[in-house]
Formats: sequence, C-alpha cells, structure tokens
Amino acid sequence: MARLQLSKSALSRETKQLVTFGRFLPALDLKRRQLMAERAKARERLTATQSEIDETLRHVSEAVPMLANVNVDLTDLAKVTRVELETENIVGTRLPKVRKVEIEVRPYSYMGKPHWVDRVVEDLRRMVELRLRQQVEVQRVALLEEGVKKVTQRVNLFDKVLIPRAQENIKKIKIFLGDAERSGVVNSKLAKGKQRAQAAS
Repeated sequence: MARLQLSKSALSRETKQLVTFGRFLPALDLKRRQLMAERAKARERLTATQSEIDETLRHVSEAVPMLANVNVDLTDLAKVTRVELETENIVGTRLPKVRKVEIEVRPYSYMGKPHWVDRVVEDLRRMVELRLRQQVEVQRVALLEEGVKKVTQRVNLFDKVLIPRAQENIKKIKIFLGDAERSGVVNSKLAKGKQRAQAAS
C-alpha cells in the first residue's frame, strides 16, 4: 500500500474519494436488496415447481397404477422438439427464462394401446415441461446466489474497508496539518519575540 501523503492536496483527494464512496454504497446496497428479493422469488418458484412435480408423480401413481405393466411400451412416447429461452436482465444479472416448450407426442394406435395411455401422454407432457422449467429455475437461483455474493462483497469492501480507511486517512491528515499550523504559529511568535529582543538591545 502506498504511503499516505500528509498534505492539503491529499486531504482534498481523500475527501473526494469519501464522498464518491458514500454515493456508491447506497446504490450497491439497493442492488443487493433487489437481487436478494429476486433470489427469494426464484427459490419460491423452484419450490412450487418441485411441488407440482411431486403432485403430478403422486397423481399418476394413484390414478394410473397400470403403468407398472411392462407389456405396454411407452418408450419415446413424448419428446421435446423445441425449447425457447430468453434472457432477463435483473439489475445487471442476466437470467435465463423459459419462453416456450414444444413437446411432440409420437403417434400411437388408439386401438393397439390401452385407454389409459391417453391420460399418461398428457401427464408425461406436463412432467417433461415441469422438469425443463425446474432445470432453468435451478440455474436462475444459482446465478442469483452468485450475484448476491458478488454485490455483498462490494458492499462490504466499501462499508468495512474503503470508507473507514478514507475517514482514518482524513483524520490523520487533519491532525498533521493542524499540528503543522500550530507549530508554524508558535515558530512565528518565537521569531517575532527574537526580533523584538534584538531591536530592543
């Protein structure tokens, strides 16, 4: 770290820095609070999606116990053909968002499959979409966690390091300049006293 200069220009520089830090801190803190609020919403959405997945699984296992029948081939009955994502900018953090999911159902014979397959197809389509949304929501939560962490580090840097350091530097410089000024006044009085003494003799 560079040695602190004890001068009026250094005092001016440190004072300007302190004012700048003071302006940045509230904006950073606001950004942190906005990201934390968004993270809380993202966690709620993720929890809700997980609940929907659990509910769909429970519903399917209760309503269609025939799924256990291995003689009915359901492989590749539904597959994802297109997923459209968009990017959302939340206070400088770019987050993915599901815009559209297209799921194709493989044609099957209504006569060759049991009647309950139609219901399974709808539940399967719903489950595939929920799983995709869940993946994106997990990614959103992770990105928001990282964003909150970075902004919190910056807030702490300003609040606990830069601002206290600038305040301490200003205090040191003021004390030094005050002492130098008093010393100058004392020296000036001593010099005037000597001049008077010499003039008198």
